[in-house]
Amino acid sequence: MSTDLKQMYKTIMDDHFPSQMEISFIEGDRRQTLVYEKVAWTIDNVRKGLRYGENPGQEAALFKLINGNLILGDTQTIQPGQYLVSDIELLQSGKHPGKTNLTDADNALNILRYFTDQPAAVIVKHNNPCGAALSDTLENAYHKAYMADRVAAFGGCIAVNRSLDRPTAEAIARQYAEVVVAPEFDEGVIDILAGRKNLRVIRIRNIDSLQSFVGKRFVEFKSLIDGGIIAQWSFSPEALSLADYKPAECTHDGRIYKISRLPTEREYADIRFGWLLESGITSNSVIFVKDGVSVGIGTGEQDRVGVAEIARDKAYRKLADRYCFETFGIAYNDLTDADKKSEIDARVAAERGGLTGAVMVSDAFFPFRDGLDVGLREGITAVVQPGGALNDHQVIEACNEAGAAMVFTGQRSFKH
Repeated sequence: MSTDLKQMYKTIMDDHFPSQMEISFIEGDRRQTLVYEKVAWTIDNVRKGLRYGENPGQEAALFKLINGNLILGDTQTIQPGQYLVSDIELLQSGKHPGKTNLTDADNALNILRYFTDQPAAVIVKHNNPCGAALSDTLENAYHKAYMADRVAAFGGCIAVNRSLDRPTAEAIARQYAEVVVAPEFDEGVIDILAGRKNLRVIRIRNIDSLQSFVGKRFVEFKSLIDGGIIAQWSFSPEALSLADYKPAECTHDGRIYKISRLPTEREYADIRFGWLLESGITSNSVIFVKDGVSVGIGTGEQDRVGVAEIARDKAYRKLADRYCFETFGIAYNDLTDADKKSEIDARVAAERGGLTGAVMVSDAFFPFRDGLDVGLREGITAVVQPGGALNDHQVIEACNEAGAAMVFTGQRSFKH
């Protein structure tokens, strides 16, 4: 064990992975081979790939697909040469990127590819978004995404779908981030970001064509501790347009149950935003979104009512921190004045953590109405979920009692 714990994180680790890798799929006499090449960057005269893996001491390497054309059944892999994170341009780094920097950037683009028609920003931390927003300008989108969870955004990966302009860069430079990803950078922006010497500034020109990656499939590999491998096609959301979200309906004991109210135009916009944002979040997950901004994000829990409560509680805490920071310039947890804290608490409670009028999103069906009730009690007005539970009728009745709209996608959105 290293006695210098701080030095552990500064160490550039050599890896022993080969320069190329091949993966072959063989069926009888037919062989389909994917060919990969290891990626490296020269920083301060050091030619190196990934700094290290998920933790210091774990060797890691990044490989990009350079040849191969895998077709299994009716599904074909994305073609070589259509690079995003596997072939980044490091405009500023200070130090080599690590595995988590690139996987965070990759998941940010996984989300952003569905939102190309307006400025969008996603901040990812530990491979889950802590804030995401759409807006009329990039600066507004970033500000909303950042303030959605200012605390978790510390040291995160910021990805945007427009050329990074000066106002947005100035806002980013006031915070601590590990990575900034954009398709391009306006004149003078790199100089602004240079104030953060270890900030990894990454240009990925293909972000301009992110929409072309919607529906593209690749093979995901999960290695087991015995050396085995699970292979699966990557997930692709099918509910892309508003027509793909079906009003909730089911049959139970010979009776048809239908949702009483359809979503409004605003709710439909948030339903689409929330469902596609959900595709980049670790399951089990429940999230709340409102007006194109994430409000509360619950991730990776074992029970659905529990994760709904986490998302609700985070919404309250993050809104309290936002109001405290905007009003007094300090974090809510650092606020010692009891009267000021009571003022913030009363405001947040009156607004129910910003959840009144929000859309509730669940990556799988609600097995019982208790998870949904967590959101309904806070005043959410619409729900999107896959449907298909034995108790769908109870969930539909719960929404009808509250006057909330609900739509089914017919597709689960688990991500492990």
